[in-house]
Amino acid sequence: MRKTYVIAEAGVNHNGDIDLAKKLIDIAVNAQADAVKFQTFKTENVISMDAPKAEYQIETTGVEESQFEMVKKLELSFEQFSELKLYCDDHNIEFLSTPFDIESADFLIDHLQIDTIKIPSGEITNAPLIYHIAQKSPKIILSTGMSTLSEIESALGVIAFGFLGRVEIPSIEAFKAAFISPEGQRLLKERVTLLHCTTEYPAPVQDVNLLAMNTMSTAFGLQVGYSDHTEGIAIPIAAVALGATVIEKHITYNKLAEGPDHKASLSPEELNEMIRGIRQVELAKGSGVKIPSESELKNLNIARKSIVALKKIKQGEKLTAENITIKRPGTGISPFEYWNVLKKNAPKDYDNDQQITLV
Repeated sequence: MRKTYVIAEAGVNHNGDIDLAKKLIDIAVNAQADAVKFQTFKTENVISMDAPKAEYQIETTGVEESQFEMVKKLELSFEQFSELKLYCDDHNIEFLSTPFDIESADFLIDHLQIDTIKIPSGEITNAPLIYHIAQKSPKIILSTGMSTLSEIESALGVIAFGFLGRVEIPSIEAFKAAFISPEGQRLLKERVTLLHCTTEYPAPVQDVNLLAMNTMSTAFGLQVGYSDHTEGIAIPIAAVALGATVIEKHITYNKLAEGPDHKASLSPEELNEMIRGIRQVELAKGSGVKIPSESELKNLNIARKSIVALKKIKQGEKLTAENITIKRPGTGISPFEYWNVLKKNAPKDYDNDQQITLV
C-alpha cells in the first residue's frame, strides 16, 4: 500500500521571520508530516505595484497596504532558505518550496538541489516559468485550482516539452505534440502529480468537488492528490479515502496571527489530528479484495446460523418446514441447504434446537 505523502504548507505563515519559519518546521516534524513547504519569490519579479489584493487578503490584512507591500513583508532571502533547508535536513523532514519566478526556481533546483518542485495554481498558465522548470527535469507537483481540463492539458504539454529537451522553438503546437508523444506521456507519468484544489481561503465545502480528482486521474493517467483550503480536517481525510496520493494543507503557529493565510491554516493540534486520521484511513482502505478479515473469522460461526430442529423429531420422520428452522450458531448445515434438507428423512432422533445432520 502506497503511503499518502503529507505536505505541511508553511507558505508565508512565517511572516518574514526565519525563527517563525523554523517553528513551523518543528510543528510539521512533531506531527510526522512527510514534508514542509515554503514559497520562494522575489516580490519585484512576480507582483506589479498596482496589483489588487484578493478578497480574502483584504479581509485578513486590510486595505491600507497594497498586495506588493503585503507580500514584500513576507519575503525571505535565498540565504534564509538555505538555512531552512539545512534545518529540515537536520530534523529529517523534506524541504520543499514553490518558486514564483525563474530566479527562484533556479535557486531551488540548482543551488539547493531540490528534486521536487511544486507549481501553484496561480502559475498554471505561466508557460515560460513552467517550461523553464521542466527543462531541469525535476519531479513536479502541479496544483490545478481555478483550472479546466483543457488548461491542465496545456500545462502538461509545456512540461512534457521541457522534459523532452527538444531544440525546436516552444509553441502551442510543439506542446501538444510533446503531450501526446509516447515518450512525453511516459515522462509525465514518471514525474508529475496533479493536485486538485479550490483556490479560495477558506474554501467553501460545497465548492470542493473532490470527485474531480477521479476525473483528472481518468483524463491524464497521472497520480492525483489534493491541496486543501477548507476549514478543519474532514475534507483532506475524505480525499485520502477517495485515492489522493498527496495531501497539502496550510499550517500555522497561531490562527489569529497577522497575515493573509493564518485563518485558513491548521493549528499544530489540528495538523497532528489530520495526519493521524489520514494514516487510519490508509489502513482502513485495505487491499480491495473482499474476503473475511482475520479479526472477524472468530465471529463467523457465532453470527451465522445453521439448520436445527424446531421440535423433537423421530428417526425416519420427514424433515419439513414445520419441524426444522434456522438458528445460531453457524457450526452446522448452512441455511443455503435448507431446501435440499426439506423432505429428507431424519437419520436419527433430534431434540429441540439440536443441529440437523444428514449422516
